[in-house]
Amino acid sequence: MAHRQLSSQPAIVGTDEHDQEAIDELIASLPITKGLVRPAHRLYQNFWCPITVLPNVLAFQRHFKVEDKDIVLVSPPKSGTTWLKALAFSIINRSHFDISNTPLLTSNPHEVVPFIEHKLWPDLDGLADPRLFATHIPYPSLPESVKWSDCRIIYICRNPLDTVVSSWHFLVETARSEDQPDWSLEEHFETFCQGQVLFGPFWDHITGYWKESLERPRKVLFLKFEDLKEDIGGQLKKVAEFVGLPFTEEEEEGGVIEEIANLCSLKTLKDLEVNKSGKLLGRIVEKRSFFRKGEVGDWVNHLTPSMVDRLNSIIQEKMRPFGLEFKMC
Repeated sequence: MAHRQLSSQPAIVGTDEHDQEAIDELIASLPITKGLVRPAHRLYQNFWCPITVLPNVLAFQRHFKVEDKDIVLVSPPKSGTTWLKALAFSIINRSHFDISNTPLLTSNPHEVVPFIEHKLWPDLDGLADPRLFATHIPYPSLPESVKWSDCRIIYICRNPLDTVVSSWHFLVETARSEDQPDWSLEEHFETFCQGQVLFGPFWDHITGYWKESLERPRKVLFLKFEDLKEDIGGQLKKVAEFVGLPFTEEEEEGGVIEEIANLCSLKTLKDLEVNKSGKLLGRIVEKRSFFRKGEVGDWVNHLTPSMVDRLNSIIQEKMRPFGLEFKMC
């Protein structure tokens, strides 16, 4: 149970007042930068964390009790998170729901699969095994129990050129819904390249999980948005096998994979009434904001040649030395 608040930060589950005061002091001491939607995020363990969710991140690190059957979905923001939530939920729960009665017809994917940094884990107790939840937290900052248990991590990312465009659209729409100033693409691009974006730098976020997937492929499954777009069936089978629930021959012949792919497509989810109105994540984000284009290569319509050159040089320097490359179009 949360204790009395000692500052403007939310009180942390499982702490007494002395601990809470120390945590408040820690947060106040961290480097700060101003963000568009939230007033600020702070540099914690080498990543930029929204100040509003940092107390939950700290609590997650200190108190979360993992279960070996847990499945954690991870992504940098605006990299296919919503899509992965819908797909993973449908694969894992296909013995309980089909396309006619799935909760995805009446709830947004972010309501069906909670973010650990937005929804404290006592609320996870009611989830059926295997528990399925999500986070944007970088690998080094995950709780040690998550890193070294038998729980599985499914990671998805996207080519940075499309990510910077998608995240800009998302932030602008969110800012307008909150009557905040517009944020130009040029301003956002500069922030993105400096690494001062939510849960960034993006290169550290992606390479952190990439390296773990190479070293421990049974622990971390690394997916790319572009691969899902190109071969959705093959990628869904990979996910199902990774979580220990492979599709049977009967399911494949019966079109179950195609049904899940169609149900979780951007068009289907976008057209559902539940995703056309209402807000999520502390009632600051419109549900419709999570469904824009979902295309590979939309960056060509927004970024200048000099922007592309600069971002490609960052990718070349920070990511390709680890053997990580992306399909850009």
